[in-house]
Amino acid sequence: MSNKMKTTGAMDESTPALVPKLRFPEFREAKSWDASTLGELSEVVRGGSPRPIDGFITTSADGLNWLKISDVDKDAKYVTHTAEKVRAEALSKTRVANPGDLILSNSMSFGRPYILQIATCIHDGWIAITKISKKTDRDFLYYLISAPGSQSYLVDNAAGSGVLNLNTDTIRALRVCFPSPPEQQKIAECLSSVDDLVAAQAQKLDALKTHKIGLMQQLFPREGETQPRVRFPEFQNAGEWMEKKLEDLAKRGSGHTPNKSYPEYYGGGIKWISPADSKRLDCGLISSTTIEISEKGIQNSSAVLHPKGTVIISRDAGVGKSAIMSIPMAVSQHFITWTCKSNLLSNWFLYHFLQNSKPLFERSATGSTIKTIGVQFFLDLVFHVPLLPEQQRIADCLNSLDALITAETQKLESLKNHKKGLMQILFPIPAKIES
Repeated sequence: MSNKMKTTGAMDESTPALVPKLRFPEFREAKSWDASTLGELSEVVRGGSPRPIDGFITTSADGLNWLKISDVDKDAKYVTHTAEKVRAEALSKTRVANPGDLILSNSMSFGRPYILQIATCIHDGWIAITKISKKTDRDFLYYLISAPGSQSYLVDNAAGSGVLNLNTDTIRALRVCFPSPPEQQKIAECLSSVDDLVAAQAQKLDALKTHKIGLMQQLFPREGETQPRVRFPEFQNAGEWMEKKLEDLAKRGSGHTPNKSYPEYYGGGIKWISPADSKRLDCGLISSTTIEISEKGIQNSSAVLHPKGTVIISRDAGVGKSAIMSIPMAVSQHFITWTCKSNLLSNWFLYHFLQNSKPLFERSATGSTIKTIGVQFFLDLVFHVPLLPEQQRIADCLNSLDALITAETQKLESLKNHKKGLMQILFPIPAKIES
């Protein structure tokens, strides 16, 4: 795209206010963009819940689509289906939106627009943008609302502190700047092509993750079996795997939370894994933590500094999530640790075994509010394990696949960041727009 577009350069006093930083060559000499509001260019209406019949909402296989927040993938562009349909007689107080309309989420993915490809009645968590003026291309308007300037406006003008909420007047007042129809279409086509690249990369990444799940199921014995369905050629005749207690192959440990009433117990440079690090788990090595504790925190609590290479698993708050420490670390009481006996068990083999066993951990967790796995479960945990060379071969294979997944994840993030950067310069800067 760099050979087709040119940056207009920094704005000065002679530069029209409604000109983006980046324009395609054929539009560099075009007039500045026009300005309006979303309310002047479309009709903005809030959704509503279907009317209960006999005390409850009645669904029907041949009714009208009923769109709820849970029906939409937060990263999607289009809305193509709903989980439920509603009987016609329940629709009296419900807004109906049609293919081509835009809708805004008022909760999940707050302020993010979607394009309808179906007719549907919309839940009161949605706001519909209908009857769009011919002055604005529908896809261009979708990207303009998605742009950083518009999103900042929606967040800044939303009601509520914890859960943000938009009213229709606020959305109607959204500043809409637009060029000629050909330039609108060019911008929409450019961003749509990037969306296609993002979607293709996301599908590739999902396929790799699915492949890994299937591969782990083949490389580890299934429940009730003593050897895996697939073995590497050099281990085809190695016989059945040995049944062992995890307690016999690794030293189990636990953690603790130093007293938070003593500030000197915290911030001392010792990495301390807690539930706040949930997003850092299931990524192989963990090297940083949200919270650090001090040597005094270790000395005045039951927390322990575990060695590099220790395998951890979360007993609750993300039950079954695991990782390997890249440096010595401490953990909270929400985790169990294992320091593998190097002549018996590979820590990477154990990590992948734990990853493959997530369904078992989820089934074994108990509790009404927060699901937890008791320590006794791990004390009794028995699994089948091959000799160390085969463990390492399996771990190396899965590590290579993880490295590929990481690389493809980074490519996806790069594409998303590229799109964000484009949107910041393809639309006029909000600060430069005259009120």
